[in-house]
Order: sequence, then C-alpha cells, then structure tokens
Amino acid sequence: MKLFSHDPRENYLLAALPSNTEAEWLFPQLQLVEMPLGMTLYEPGRPIMYAYFPTTTIVSLLYLTEEGGSAEIAIIGNEGVAGIDLFLGGQSTTSQAVVQRAGYGYRLRGERLVTAFTRGGPMQRLLLRYTQALLTQMAQTVVCNRHHSLDQQFCRWLLLSLDRLPRNQLQMTQQLIANMLGVRREGVSVAAKKLQDAGLIRYHRGKIVILDRPGLEARVCECYSVVKQATEHLMNDLCVP
Repeated sequence: MKLFSHDPRENYLLAALPSNTEAEWLFPQLQLVEMPLGMTLYEPGRPIMYAYFPTTTIVSLLYLTEEGGSAEIAIIGNEGVAGIDLFLGGQSTTSQAVVQRAGYGYRLRGERLVTAFTRGGPMQRLLLRYTQALLTQMAQTVVCNRHHSLDQQFCRWLLLSLDRLPRNQLQMTQQLIANMLGVRREGVSVAAKKLQDAGLIRYHRGKIVILDRPGLEARVCECYSVVKQATEHLMNDLCVP
C-alpha cells in the first residue's frame, strides 16, 4: 500500500477532531508508521515514548505473568489509541502492547499527547470517552476469562477482531491466539476445529476466513455484545458514521 494513500482520519478519534482547531495543530505532529505482526509497542515497566493511533492495524494489550504466561486484556483498532497511560499520569504501564494484525497507524510523541490532553477541549473529551470504552472492554474480558468456555472466548476474540477489520479474514497462528487467550495451543486447536466442522470458519496455515458470522454470534457469550455496545456508543458520541 502506498504511503500517500493514508489519512489520519482513518482513525475515528482523529477523524472526530475539529478540523479548524485541534486537527490543524495535531496532524502535522503525527508520523505514519508500518506496524508488522508481532511488533512490540511497549513493555511492562518501561517508559512509553509514543502513543499509537491504529488505522489498518490491530493492537493487543497483554498482561504477562512472572512465569512467562500471557493473556489479552483488550484489543485496539481504528476506534482508539494505544498509550492511555500517558495522559492518565503514568510514564509506564503494567501491560504489553503487541501488534495483532499487521498494518499501518500514526504515532505521536508521548509528551505531545499529554500537551493535547491538558489543553482541554475536544481532544481531552475524546480521549476520556475512549478510555471509558476501553475500561469496559477490559472488565468484560476478565469476566469472560473467568466464567465462560474457551469456545465462547474464541468466538468473542474472533468477532471483536473482525469488527476492526475491513474484511472477513485474519492471519493468526494457533500459538499466537493461545497467547492472546492465555490458554494452551492444543485448546485453541480443538476450539478452531469445532468451528470449522460446524461450517463457521475455514482455518488453514494461520489464515482464518469467517464463513458464517451469524453462526459465530449465536455461539458467543454476552461479553461480546457488552463490548460491542460500548464501542458503538463511543462511535455515536464521536459522530463518526
């Protein structure tokens, strides 16, 4: 994809900024970056240098254990920004941010995001509103991981990822999915086979194609609808179609 075809307004938060004030000040400070699969944006306990506004990429927020395990606590697509700790007063975070789906996004130096936030006005309102939606997703992920089956968690993860993609497919190995869900790879293999045998997905060599989205929605737990509604409310507040 050619660089000149990109636009910061592909990110809904940036698109919602008034063009004659905030956008004119902020957009020249944004840097377009390619974000390959597996790229680490920040690590737990280390300083956060940039905030990232995804456009065609998806970022996963992961919690890491001392034993080396991991579990996804939220995903961020073109509806939001990675790096909310910056304007919430922290210079580091307890989570890890990793690119789940390769693509592009815009990065902004951390101190510039803090300046934009402390100025108040539209940018501050948008960031706080997004933070509310992100916290809802994090809380619901905890509930889902504790109370629902791996099959339901896998369906939730697939649907939330698809909501942030332009097509009905994604590239992801079983091991990476296992890392996201905090389970063994064998468990993901069994869950994927059930969905494939039911004719809902086609999964081959790390490529997942959704064949029957309504079928997935019929199997998923209520956690998906809670997060989806929070995101839709955010979009309505942003006045983005």
